[in-house]
Amino acid sequence: MSNNPLRNIPSVNELLDNPSLQGLVDKVSHNVVVSEVRNFLDDLRADLKSRTAEVNIPGTAELAERIAKWITSDEQPRLRPVINATGILLHTGLGRSPLAEEALEEVCEVSSSYASLEVDLDSAERSQRALAVEKLLVQLTGAEAAFVVNNNAGATMLTLAALAGGGEVIVSRGQLVEIGGSYRLPDVMSLSGANMREVGTTNKTRLADFAAAIGDATKMLLQVHPSNYVVQGFTSQPSLSELVDLGQRHGVPVVHDIG
Repeated sequence: MSNNPLRNIPSVNELLDNPSLQGLVDKVSHNVVVSEVRNFLDDLRADLKSRTAEVNIPGTAELAERIAKWITSDEQPRLRPVINATGILLHTGLGRSPLAEEALEEVCEVSSSYASLEVDLDSAERSQRALAVEKLLVQLTGAEAAFVVNNNAGATMLTLAALAGGGEVIVSRGQLVEIGGSYRLPDVMSLSGANMREVGTTNKTRLADFAAAIGDATKMLLQVHPSNYVVQGFTSQPSLSELVDLGQRHGVPVVHDIG
């Protein structure tokens, strides 16, 4: 072996000429393979420089095979079919729920060509993509209107900003939760421009606590689903129907964050 082990590392071109990597060029792309070979060699050089003992560097064929396996593994898509053995049917980390065959057929039919995503076919004018599902959501929920966003945190943010920006939102202390992805209700509240007013205690909040806090600055009464957080034992929270009745008496909207 040479005194400088770095000199024994094959060149990029030598490795690319090996059949193990040549076969990947058509599957992935020439640019990707070249980039990954260079990254692999850079890591190898850095590793050799940090070692004090003598190291045997594999030959070109062995290195090419290692790099090919590394690229193949690295290029696998992150989204892949899995078996849900968790016992949780609507699993957030596993895509909530599978689509029905009818839904998949519709997706394939619409996605295989151009679609009227934001065009009104009657007027040929620009439209809004949310209209495609608003009617269906209104029928399902009985709501006056519907709007689709990326996730529940986004929905909560928009709702708070639209209905309570600059005003107070009354919420039970026992519902100031943090759930997956570091979603913290107080943080979302602050970003929306609404001012949070906590009532009750961690384990007990009564309807009277909400009623006593309502004032001129009150813009919303908020009830939050606790998700994975549970308080057991000596507890109580007003029901949603009780909050709705209270809100109607004072002309204050009630929002139920069920996400």
